[in-house]
Amino acid sequence: MFEFDPVKAASNLAKHGIDFAEAEPVLYDPMAFSSSRNVGGELRHITTGMDGQLRVITVVWTQRGIHRRLISARPATRKEREIYGA
Repeated sequence: MFEFDPVKAASNLAKHGIDFAEAEPVLYDPMAFSSSRNVGGELRHITTGMDGQLRVITVVWTQRGIHRRLISARPATRKEREIYGA
């Protein structure tokens, strides 16, 4: 299950042009790659993969109980696209 703050989602759409609903498929992409880091005591995952619009994007998310909370989604950098193979 996914969740996100609707205000943050609107801000993300305005800033990066990516709707959080379109970002969910990244976390199911078998070719996606991830790293993790601790931010303010919370483990955040950074995953790059293909979204619902067939774009390579990078999603920051965290696990909260049974939910995955989306924090941000942006177009992948050139290096991230190269690593992904796009």
